Amino acid sequence: MRLLSFLLLFYMLFACGSESSNQVIDTDKTVGKQVAVRGQLTNLDLRTLQNIKAAIHNGNDHFLSAYTTLLKDADSVMQDRLYAVTDKTTVPPSGDKHDYLSLGPYWWPDTTKPDSLPWIRRDGEVNPMTRGSNVDEPSKDAAFSNIYTLALAAYFSDNDRYAERAREQLRVWFLDEATRMNPNLKFGQGIPGRNTGRGIGIIEMIALGNVLTGMELLAANDQLPEEEEIAMNQWLTTFTDWLQTSEMGIAEREWHNNHGSWYDVQVVALLQHLGRPEEARIILMTAKEKRIAAHIDPDGSQPHELERTKSLGYSTMNLRGLTRLAYYGQKLGVDLWNYRPEDGGDLQAAYAYLQPYAFGPKVWPYEQLGSIEQAKAKTRYLFYETGAMLGISAYCDLMEGGNSPSPSSRSHLLHQCPPS
Repeated sequence: MRLLSFLLLFYMLFACGSESSNQVIDTDKTVGKQVAVRGQLTNLDLRTLQNIKAAIHNGNDHFLSAYTTLLKDADSVMQDRLYAVTDKTTVPPSGDKHDYLSLGPYWWPDTTKPDSLPWIRRDGEVNPMTRGSNVDEPSKDAAFSNIYTLALAAYFSDNDRYAERAREQLRVWFLDEATRMNPNLKFGQGIPGRNTGRGIGIIEMIALGNVLTGMELLAANDQLPEEEEIAMNQWLTTFTDWLQTSEMGIAEREWHNNHGSWYDVQVVALLQHLGRPEEARIILMTAKEKRIAAHIDPDGSQPHELERTKSLGYSTMNLRGLTRLAYYGQKLGVDLWNYRPEDGGDLQAAYAYLQPYAFGPKVWPYEQLGSIEQAKAKTRYLFYETGAMLGISAYCDLMEGGNSPSPSSRSHLLHQCPPS
C-alpha cells in the first residue's frame, strides 16, 4: 500500500502535460531492409559460431556440455510466458502503458518526510520497490534474455520451434499493436518527487544488443521472415533516432562515466545493424578522446568509477563498454585498442591496472559494496572475453588455473581464445 501511495502521488504530480508516443509500425517495404548484409553479426563473430556449430554436429565433445546446457535453458524458456511492456501494474505519466517505465534503482523514500518525497539517493543500494511488477525492467530483462537464448538454440540446433518462440517474443515486445513498446525511454529511471524520467535510464537498454544478435542469428539461419525483419528494423530506426535527437538522449551522450560509454555502445551497435557504418565510425572516432582519454587516467585507473560505492564493479562495467567500442572499431577500421592519448590513459593501461587485483593478491583499495570476490570474478571474465574478441592470447592465458569459465558455460559457444 505504501508503494502504491508513493507511485500514485508521483504520477499525480507529474502526469500533466505528458504526451503519448504510440506510433504504429508501418511495414511499407520502401523503407528498405536497413540491416547489414545477412551473414554479418554486430556483437559476435559469425565464422567462430559457424565453426563451433559444425563441430557440434560432427560430434565434437569439447562443446557438448555447453551445447546441452543451452538447449536445457531454451527448453525452460519455451515453458515461460511471453513478456510485454504492457504487463506493468502502473500507468506511466503519459497515460499510455506502451511507454516504458522504470524508477532509479538507488533512490529511496525519505523517511524524514511525511509523504516520503522527494526520494533520496543511496548509491549502490538497490531499492526493491524499483524492481517489482509496477515497472518494466523485470519484464524487459526476461523478454530480451529469452529472445537471445532461443535464437542461440535455434541457430546451433537448427530447431525451428526455438526460432518461432523467439519470433513470438519479438512480436509481443516490439511489434504487436496491443502489446508493443513505444520506441523511446522518456520515463526511464524516474525519481518520485523529482522527475518522471531521466536520460540515464537509457542504460537499461544495454541488453538490446542481445536482441540484435538474436535477430541476426535468426536471419543468418533463414528463420526470420523478411516482413518481420523489416518491421523490427523500422522500430530500431525510430528508437535510434530518439537516442540521437531527444533531449534525454543528448544528455546521456554527454554523461561523463559508464553511462556515456554505454550510450555510445548502444548507438554504434544499432547503426551497424541498420547498415549505417559511416555514422558509427564518426562516433568511434570521437570516442578516442571523449571516452578513452577522458575516462582513463595515465595509470590506468578510471576516476569516475572509483568514486562509486561499487568501484570495482563499475570500473569493470565501463571497461567492458569501452572494449566493446574497440571491437566495433576493429570491424569498421577505427583502432581504439592501440589508441594512445597524449594526456590520459588508454584501454591497455586500464587492463594492466585491474589485472593484479583480479588475478593476484593485491587488495582493492576502494569501496565495493557486496561481494568483492564476485566483482573480481566478473573482472577476470572480462579478460577472457576481451582476449577472445580481440585475439589477445595473453589475456586468455590468465584464465588458466581454475579461472576459466565452466565447460558448460555459454561462453564456450560464443568465444574462442586464440592459441598461445
